[in-house]
Amino acid sequence: MADNVTSLFRSTAAHSPSMAALTRESDGAGPVDFCIPCNPYFPTPAMFEDMAVRLRDIITYYPSSADTITAELCSLLRLPPQCVAMGNGSTELITWIDHLLVRESLAVPVPTFGRWTDQPMETGKRVDMFPLQESSGFALDLAQYAEFIRARGTRVAVICNPNNPDGGFLHRHAVVQFMDAMADLDLVVIDESFLEFADAENEPSVVQEAMLRPNVVVLRSLGKNFGLHGIRFGYLVANPALAGKVRSMLPKWNLNSFAEHVVFMLKEHGAEYARSLHQVRRDRMDMSGQLSALPGLTVYPSQGNFLFVRLPVGAEGTVVRDRMLTEHRILVRECGNKIGSSSRFLRLVVRPQVDVRRLVTGLEQVLYGTSRRGAAGPEQATGNGYSSGTPAVDRLVSRTNGAGMPGLAAQAAGAGVPGLAAAPGAGAGMPLPAAASAAVPQPVPQQLPQPEPLPQSLAPVAAMTPAAPMAAPVPMAAPAPMVPAATVAPVVQAPPAAAMPGPTPPGVPARGGLTAAQVRGTTEPGPAPVPAAGWPHSQSWPNAAGMG
Repeated sequence: MADNVTSLFRSTAAHSPSMAALTRESDGAGPVDFCIPCNPYFPTPAMFEDMAVRLRDIITYYPSSADTITAELCSLLRLPPQCVAMGNGSTELITWIDHLLVRESLAVPVPTFGRWTDQPMETGKRVDMFPLQESSGFALDLAQYAEFIRARGTRVAVICNPNNPDGGFLHRHAVVQFMDAMADLDLVVIDESFLEFADAENEPSVVQEAMLRPNVVVLRSLGKNFGLHGIRFGYLVANPALAGKVRSMLPKWNLNSFAEHVVFMLKEHGAEYARSLHQVRRDRMDMSGQLSALPGLTVYPSQGNFLFVRLPVGAEGTVVRDRMLTEHRILVRECGNKIGSSSRFLRLVVRPQVDVRRLVTGLEQVLYGTSRRGAAGPEQATGNGYSSGTPAVDRLVSRTNGAGMPGLAAQAAGAGVPGLAAAPGAGAGMPLPAAASAAVPQPVPQQLPQPEPLPQSLAPVAAMTPAAPMAAPVPMAAPAPMVPAATVAPVVQAPPAAAMPGPTPPGVPARGGLTAAQVRGTTEPGPAPVPAAGWPHSQSWPNAAGMG
């Protein structure tokens, strides 16, 4: 494996080779996996034995219809089946959300899960990327994000809670407030794929609120929580109209027999599942403490089943990744191909203490030698070369902030420069108090000053009803990027765009949008290591919100 480990990473469209590929290259023994965020304590050995006994029937026969499997899951989670659509993994559902519910533009904080940036760009949508600041621990300020969305006239907003890769967490009441403030958008997506690992509050999910709102979809994972990534199953929750629209487009047998078998056996193993989540949360605290003790290594607070870490100065992520794999048989996630991140960062999955000790020992040798001094090697690259695995997407990201089609932008703006097209003006929505984000506890290091709250600028909405199609607004001057001025590198402002009548055509860049290089350049040296806070709460499973 040592001779071709780099080619293994370069030859895959994903961020890392599959475990199957790594196992084939190492004569049948795969590495310790700190890369793929999966629950290591579930299913239980007894559940695996049950699946092994029934393997012949599972792989021989067709599964039941998706409606049958969905009805069983909804009975378990106490959710109405008409509000749920199950998919062959959350990625399938993201794909259908993009095709069916995203018309022209989508906003998402970065860094985040890559499919939220790449999928819409692959279909020609405009993606407005809101850069999370390293200097504030990558915490998402919802008031600033709302201002960003209004300034660009974005029609769809996405929040990942906890966010991947940093594990940043937003409290439920803040997310609900944001949903109400964005009531006039085409869609608001709350991706809760990792929420069951959070312990910051007892009931953090917003699935109940989503079912009552006309434009909200909540995305949930099953493979990550249940430790079964290979099965590929997840679900979304929304009002019956939205959920039904997605469900009607899914193939008849989009869920396999393994997914059916697991869903139907879960009701007998709720207690074991709850214990597995409790153990992951305890392991997260222990792992954060051990990594924080390594000199120069910064560990960011997380509510996911992973930790986002910044390597010491002089260490380059791809070098650390390759050496950890070849010298210590440990697979880590180097984050240089995530927009808004760089090769200075790793995402490390929470694992049992015996594996964490092996990880820490490996990092000590790779980063410092045996005496914890020195570095992994000279900085060989900036780590800012983004690759989605789709060449067309890579070309777009290298030019604009998720622009789509530069030719359309130049035509609409009346100039030959991509990225200058005007976007629609701000829509109406329920007010989101500018100081709300300051009132919500965020995992931001205490020694850093909090960003000043933004002025109130959102117009109130008359009633909580679906917004009618908006008339073409008068183009407005582009505001500065909505990030704290003291923490960002100067961004060169584009000259004013020519007025563009009517709605923004698909693929037109955001007004004043940041280029991918500028997004990456907005991060500053981060705060000192802060251990993850909180202690697991004793919870029953399932409950009315479908949470563990």
